[in-house]
Amino acid sequence: MTQSISKREMCIQRREFLRAFALGGSAALFGRAAFAWPEAGDLPPAPAELDEGYWQSVRRQFVMPSELGVLNAANLCPSPLAVLEAMYDYTRDIDRDPSFPNRVKMSEGKEATRRLLAEFLRATPEEIVITRNTSEGNNLVSSGIDLKPGDEVLIFSDNHPSNNSAWIEKAKRYGFTVRVVEQVNPHPGFEYYIDAFTKLMSARTRVLAFTHVTSTVGDVLPVKDLCRIARERGILTLVDGAQSFGLIDVDLSEMQPDFYTGSGHKWPCGPKEVGVLYIKKSAQAKIWASIVSVYPGAVGISRTFEGFGQRDEPAIIALGEALKFEMRIGKKRIQERSRELTKMAVSELSKVDGVKIWTSLDPSRAAAVVSFQAGNLDPSQLAAALYEKDRIGCAPRDLNDRGGLRFAPHFFNLPSEIERAVAAVKRHMARGV
Repeated sequence: MTQSISKREMCIQRREFLRAFALGGSAALFGRAAFAWPEAGDLPPAPAELDEGYWQSVRRQFVMPSELGVLNAANLCPSPLAVLEAMYDYTRDIDRDPSFPNRVKMSEGKEATRRLLAEFLRATPEEIVITRNTSEGNNLVSSGIDLKPGDEVLIFSDNHPSNNSAWIEKAKRYGFTVRVVEQVNPHPGFEYYIDAFTKLMSARTRVLAFTHVTSTVGDVLPVKDLCRIARERGILTLVDGAQSFGLIDVDLSEMQPDFYTGSGHKWPCGPKEVGVLYIKKSAQAKIWASIVSVYPGAVGISRTFEGFGQRDEPAIIALGEALKFEMRIGKKRIQERSRELTKMAVSELSKVDGVKIWTSLDPSRAAAVVSFQAGNLDPSQLAAALYEKDRIGCAPRDLNDRGGLRFAPHFFNLPSEIERAVAAVKRHMARGV
C-alpha cells in the first residue's frame, strides 16, 4: 500500500479484507458460521439523555454477531472497532518497516497511552507503569517490596489468586507472615469490613492487599476508607482493580492507594496483554524493580520499573484507543449502564423459582457482576448449554465456593440479551441440560 492511498481508502480496503476473511476463511479455521464485519462508522456523540437507540449504536461498534450475547466482562471483553483498527494499522506498519527510525512513532504512542491512563485514573504519567495485566502488576508489587521475618501482610480471602497465592508463596521464601480477612456472604456492609481489617492490623503489618471489586460475586469493598486507615498506620496498600478499571469511575487521587493494578482486556475493552500498575510517588522509593532490561518508559517510575524488553507497542497504543472510546461515552455513564443491566439481571433472576443469588441485592455493595446457582444444575453443563443453544456467553463457577453461573454485563450489552439469558436459564431449569 503506497502513501498516496488515503486513510479512508485504507479503511475500506482493510474492512473488505476482513469481511472476505470472515465470509471465507473463518468458517474453515474455526468451524463456525462466518460473521460479517459491521459497517459501524464512528460512534455518534453521546446525547444529554442516553436512550436505547444510542446504546444500540454503541453495540454496533463491536464485531460480535447480533445473536451472540456476551455476559462475561469480568473475564474478557470484546474490543470496539477503533481498537481493532489501531491494532491492525500499527502492527502492519511495524511489520512493513521494523527499522529504528520508523519505530520512533511506537514509543511516542506508548507514552501517549501512559498519559491517557493517568488521565483516566486521575494520576500522573510519572506514576504509571504499563504492564501486561493485573496478575503481572500484583506480582511486581509482591516481589518488589522488601519484607522479612516478623513482617506481616494482610490479605482478603476473596482476592484473585494472582494476589493471594503470590503473597503466600513469597512468604514461604522470605519468612514473613500472611494474615487473612475472610469474606462474608452476602456482603455484610462496608463497616463490617472496615472493622475486620482494622482488628487484624498490628505494629508488624507492612502491606494491606485487597480487591476493589471481587471477581466471584461482585462485592465492592470500602477501598477509600481502608487505604486511609492503612496510611494513618504507615501500612502500604495494594488495590487490585481488575474488576473496577474500565467499569467504575476510579479516582486514584481520592482513593490514594500506594499501588493499584488493572487489566486492559476486561472492562476497558482493550487488547490482550496490556495492563496498568499505578505506583504512588510517595511509595516509589519503597519498591524494587523485579525485571531489569531495555526499552523502559520515558517518565517517572517507568524509567526504572518498566524495562521489560521488546513490547507489543501496537497493543499498548490500542489500549489508548479503548480509553478514548470509553471517555467519549463517559465513564460515569458506562458505570451506570453496566449497573442498570446487572440490577435488571438480579431482578429477573429473583423471580425464577430455585435460583439462589450470591451477589448482594443492595446495589451500593455490588458492581456489574451477578453470581447465582440455578437449582441443582451442573454449572459447566448449564454454561455450555447457554452458549451452544442460546448463544449466551457466561462463566461457570465451582460449586464449592458460591457456585453456579456468573453474568457480568457491560455497556455493550442490551436489555434484550439479559431477558434472553434469564429466560434460557429458566427454561433449562425446567427441562434440564
